[in-house]
Amino acid sequence: MPTYTAPARNNLRNSNIQRKCSAFTLTEMIVVIFVISLILLTAMMNLFGLMKRNTFEGQIQEFVSTLQMAVTAAAESERRYEVIIDFTEQTYMLREITSPDLKEILEEEIIVLNDFSENCQVAYVLFDDGEYTNDSRAKFRAGHSGWQYGGKIVLLDENEREYTVIVNRLSGIVSLEKGDVDILEPKRQDEIPF
Repeated sequence: MPTYTAPARNNLRNSNIQRKCSAFTLTEMIVVIFVISLILLTAMMNLFGLMKRNTFEGQIQEFVSTLQMAVTAAAESERRYEVIIDFTEQTYMLREITSPDLKEILEEEIIVLNDFSENCQVAYVLFDDGEYTNDSRAKFRAGHSGWQYGGKIVLLDENEREYTVIVNRLSGIVSLEKGDVDILEPKRQDEIPF
């Protein structure tokens, strides 16, 4: 009789091992499906972020955030920052000014470097001292006491509708308005009545 019980035990052991292996395989499949789902979710979030950044609203919001970052960082420290808008390249840059030569831009000074696309183009800049530019570069500098100059930056969307980013020198606030909004300009000495 011992010859019959030994094979029965081996069959029982083999069926237990098969059950454990099949349960382990199911667990592995669940983990793999979960990991693949996480990877797909991350890829979709990156794709939606990229698509939003390529829209006019996404680009203009990123630009306004860069200007706000400059004035906030300058107010919280003794450092100076500069946002440079390049009309020919249709780019903008935020840098920390570290050298006395303002024309020299060091690689380590650059904090943000972005470009506008065909969905969002810079038309012109009008500073609050009356200076107008739509070629080469426009520079907004911020120090501990706020903006050196204020003004407006007029942007065009893909349908050439105008939007204005207003840099308020007095309050330090950067705002976005629809249309080509007028800003207050200081009066010249020859316009003062007394």
